[in-house]
Amino acid sequence: MSKPFSDHDKRKQISVRGLAGVENVAELKVAFNRHLHFTLVKDRNVANKRDYYFALANTVRDHLVGRWIRTQQYYYEKDPKRVYYISLEFYMGRTLQNTMVNLALENACDEAIYQLGLDMEELEDMEEDAGLGNGGLGRLAACFLDSMASLGLAAYGYGIRYEFGIFNQKIVNGWQVEEADDWLRYGNPWEKARPEYMRAVKFYGRTEHTPDGVKWVDTQVVLALPYDTPIPGYRNNIVNTMRLWSAKAPCDFNLKDFNVGGYIQAVLDRNLCENISRVLYPNDNFFEGKELRLKQEYFVVAATLQDVVRRFKASKFGSRENNNVLDVFHIQVAIQLNDTHPAMAIPELMRVLVDEEKLGWDKAWDVCVRTCAYTNHTVLPEALERWPIDLFHHLLPRHLEIIFEINHRFMEYVASKFPGDHDRMRRMSLIEEGGCKKVNMAHLCIVGSHAVNGVARIHSEILIATLYVSYTNTNTLKSSYFNGTNATHTHYDNIGDGTTLALTHSLTHSLTHSLTIYPSVSLSGIKKEPNKHWTPRTIMVGGKVCLVPLSLHSHQRVVTGSTYRTIPLIHNSLLLCNALSPLLFSQAAPGYHTAKMIIRLITAIGEVVNHDPVVGDRLKVIFLENYRVTLAEKAIPSADLSEQISTAGTEASGTGNMKFMLNGALTIGTMDGANVEMAEEAGEENLFIFGMRVEDVDAMDAGKGYHASEYYNRIPELKQAMDQIAGGFFSPKQPDLFKELVDLLMHHDRFKVFADYEAYIKCQDKVNQLYKNPKEWTKMVIHNIAGCGKFSSDRTIAQYAREIWGMEPSLEKIPAPDEKLK
Repeated sequence: MSKPFSDHDKRKQISVRGLAGVENVAELKVAFNRHLHFTLVKDRNVANKRDYYFALANTVRDHLVGRWIRTQQYYYEKDPKRVYYISLEFYMGRTLQNTMVNLALENACDEAIYQLGLDMEELEDMEEDAGLGNGGLGRLAACFLDSMASLGLAAYGYGIRYEFGIFNQKIVNGWQVEEADDWLRYGNPWEKARPEYMRAVKFYGRTEHTPDGVKWVDTQVVLALPYDTPIPGYRNNIVNTMRLWSAKAPCDFNLKDFNVGGYIQAVLDRNLCENISRVLYPNDNFFEGKELRLKQEYFVVAATLQDVVRRFKASKFGSRENNNVLDVFHIQVAIQLNDTHPAMAIPELMRVLVDEEKLGWDKAWDVCVRTCAYTNHTVLPEALERWPIDLFHHLLPRHLEIIFEINHRFMEYVASKFPGDHDRMRRMSLIEEGGCKKVNMAHLCIVGSHAVNGVARIHSEILIATLYVSYTNTNTLKSSYFNGTNATHTHYDNIGDGTTLALTHSLTHSLTHSLTIYPSVSLSGIKKEPNKHWTPRTIMVGGKVCLVPLSLHSHQRVVTGSTYRTIPLIHNSLLLCNALSPLLFSQAAPGYHTAKMIIRLITAIGEVVNHDPVVGDRLKVIFLENYRVTLAEKAIPSADLSEQISTAGTEASGTGNMKFMLNGALTIGTMDGANVEMAEEAGEENLFIFGMRVEDVDAMDAGKGYHASEYYNRIPELKQAMDQIAGGFFSPKQPDLFKELVDLLMHHDRFKVFADYEAYIKCQDKVNQLYKNPKEWTKMVIHNIAGCGKFSSDRTIAQYAREIWGMEPSLEKIPAPDEKLK
């Protein structure tokens, strides 16, 4: 039975009843009961909250299906250019609420559920987060799918349907413990299996060079079973498709063993084949050269390209009478590679065009380059993919031959332009020489794409000036280099007195105008109201309920920053009644020892600070367990301060900083990633900027270099903090527990943490002083919200469409399912 409604909830429902059509509500109630009875085979006597969630999800899905089918009919009739966004991650979170908003059903659904005596929030909480990503790259991909549908682009997202997504994080005795994220245990009402579009993907084997061309033989086949998820646009009747592939063993897999009595083993061996889509690798910015990962990367692009070619040939343009129709493939097809993970799309497309479609190499290469585009997400060397040649030869022998041929022809071209410049050839080669030859996947993407972009202006400038300097300076490619600053997708926000503003389009002008109309808006009230029942604002510490202003941290440099701040607070009694309590979140890859130790240090600091009798309730350090999309939706609107403190030149962009900005949190950060453009949009005076700029970091590297000991010996407060961490102040039962972290900071810190220490402390003092003045703080918040219009993913996707894909976004609606196509 649902819990009783509060007075606030009742008032909310009364207002909803005024907005929801009576007819729609009645139809929704009928559909809800129909699904409860006939889809779930339950009645109200035995149904539980999860059953009610599934009944509601299926009811809402009914409103998607007609638009979904109509959209595909519309695309077939109009035959527009199609874009295929390939990503190893799509961090979708929950679907129900987003779908109701996009279909304008939220008010009617709220009222229908209320009349049925149920609680909408309770039902929404029953939905599992789709754990198909673990960081900014995957969340960006999800936002981009939303925007592509909202802008009327014929777009498809392609990825892997991981059976187990990003792990569930538990903190046990201060340590991270991973549990399997079995997000599909109860089923997924939003997906539709499409076995009729199953595709075969090959691995291993060998190549045969014959007069008729190259054949890839003696391969092991894995079947790719597609599952489709609808992606609705914002109230425009467009529903695009995200197609995720699941690995299945063919029926005859190893059945030769059956003839010698090995039937049981043959069946068990099928699991090895299906492991490809079993689990998501739990980090998007730390490269691990595992064979399973390379299998995943090839699996998704091989299945996707077969599907793309099939759809192209079935289109009006692709089915015309032309024996070599694939030589114009790029006119109707755009493929966007989300980082280097889908880089295998380039040699796979070449294999399809040359080996299967019999195009000549030069023509096939021209089509490939004109079709593919590449987004780079990092300049950090540990995240750049470099696959060993031996592994490639074992797993994908034909593709290694193709990569060697691409590199051979490219090196010949470079040599013709710069005779004798062997160092340049070494820098630009797709094959890295050395003890273990490797394929540089970023170089493959650059050479094989017609457009390369970074994800923030400063990141793009760094890419051009460092990682890709050889390519950009020599004009050896057709590729164009440009910036496509990341963004986040949002539809609406409340700005006082129930005023709703559409933020998807022309956000800056609308919001600035509304803030002029409503100058007395209580932003603090808006921030508290939707989140007042969420626990971090009323946190239990030591059996007590503590009301705390929140400061959210997410970057790797934050641990030392928090330590710097809490040590003097505890030991010098520099207690500030308005001190912002740090609320930290992070998930360490299971094999990333240093990251796990940092999380343990965070929890250890919390154990000391939260129980210190001098500090009391004025400061709390809280670690958010199992941070993910759904938790972020609650935490971010509750935060007052966002810490974005990466070393200048190391963060590609970030999108969390934009979400905080949109939701009224001020930013304390370095001039790095998207912070630079946020400062431009809102005014640098409306952010708390500190620390070195990129040019300062470069000057330090070019000069005497960075020496942590100089700061350690010069700054007593810093020395005290490091000595206490290393000496066991936060781990009295294990005095040496954190010594390795201090050793890392003192002797192997390429992020130069200590160099920004003094600037960080001064900036935090500025934060604390301003926080005492709510009026001035709110003025800064308003400037930030009003300046966040640039950071809509609709703007980013419109830029991608025009500058990369050669497509024009549209804000027009297509005919509804009950209307005729024009």
